[in-house]
Amino acid sequence: MIRALIYLAIILIGLCVSPFLVGNTGYLYIAIGDYQIETSLVFAVIAIVVFYSLLQLIEFALIFFLNLVVNSRYLPERWRKNTARKHTLLGALSLAEEDWENAEKAMLKGAAKGEIPTLNYLAAARAAQHQSDIKARDTYLEKAEKDPIARNAITTTRARYLFQQGELAQARIELDKLAPTSKSKPAILNLAIELYQAQQDWQALKLILPIIKKKQLLSEKALNQLALTINTQVLTTAAETDLQALEKCWHWLSRNERKQPEYIALYALGLYKNQQSKNALTLLLKQIKSQPSNVIFAALSQILHQTDSDAFKQLLALETRYAEHLSYQTCIATIYQQSSDFEQAKIWWQKVCYQQETKANLAALARVQGKTGEQERALQTYCKAINL
Repeated sequence: MIRALIYLAIILIGLCVSPFLVGNTGYLYIAIGDYQIETSLVFAVIAIVVFYSLLQLIEFALIFFLNLVVNSRYLPERWRKNTARKHTLLGALSLAEEDWENAEKAMLKGAAKGEIPTLNYLAAARAAQHQSDIKARDTYLEKAEKDPIARNAITTTRARYLFQQGELAQARIELDKLAPTSKSKPAILNLAIELYQAQQDWQALKLILPIIKKKQLLSEKALNQLALTINTQVLTTAAETDLQALEKCWHWLSRNERKQPEYIALYALGLYKNQQSKNALTLLLKQIKSQPSNVIFAALSQILHQTDSDAFKQLLALETRYAEHLSYQTCIATIYQQSSDFEQAKIWWQKVCYQQETKANLAALARVQGKTGEQERALQTYCKAINL
């Protein structure tokens, strides 16, 4: 457009200047071989301008004609692409509105001539998943998987859908293809956390726990709770297997974890189950003397009996130190009760209830009162427990 205006300005300037050049038109002589041209300079200039203008006009007409031919040939294809873009937009809006049926239809219509058909098939698969149309969902995922770049994303999506469907074994097969590592994306690791917990595969969770901590995928509280659950389950399972598995699992824990009372108690219970009661008692009594805790006393009450006279004497010798410690009193009371020494058990359960009257504590006191022949008091204690 600017070029045409320039040409027009040149012509207008020529028209304005030409009257002044009539008296002095100049002379131009051109000889090319046997051909000779004689004319005025003004006429030559005007002829050149007109010739160049005609050349530009021919160029413009030729380009316009070629564009018209090309556009007319590919116009239907352009229409189809515009239609596909429109359907994709409608499908995205339907997904936002959670109109799954219309979203699936629109995304499929937009996939044929869409710019990125993989996204259309993924969106259609999501809509089919929400409609519980498993066959259609798998078909869309297979079509989307033809794009090599999208294979990991498709595998992750398929694993998540199978997990939501309750097909844990199939979901695990898909997740194993991704092999969650420190280089994996957070979405894959989060899926692994959920799936491993659902399958109760605590060993697999234990392996990725350092990665979860490093990437800060969970809050500190949630991470500590997950670690406690994993180690608890792993120690419990190992204890039910054999002593070798228990020892292996115990030394698999970090140094700080082996100092935590919860794990010490589980380890001691595992030793007791594998006929290592002496080692278990030694470990628990050592822990009580250095750092007493509720779980240690609870574990001790399950392992220690009056027949273990030396260990029981060591525990009783700590009465002056833990006289007001509720867990200590509960532990002693439970040991006496398990050993059928109901008179002593009653004394200690009374101490427990004096500090904390709960339904469980009062019920335990009532039971030993019944065993000692105090039926009326036992009934009163039961009534008191019921009224709490």
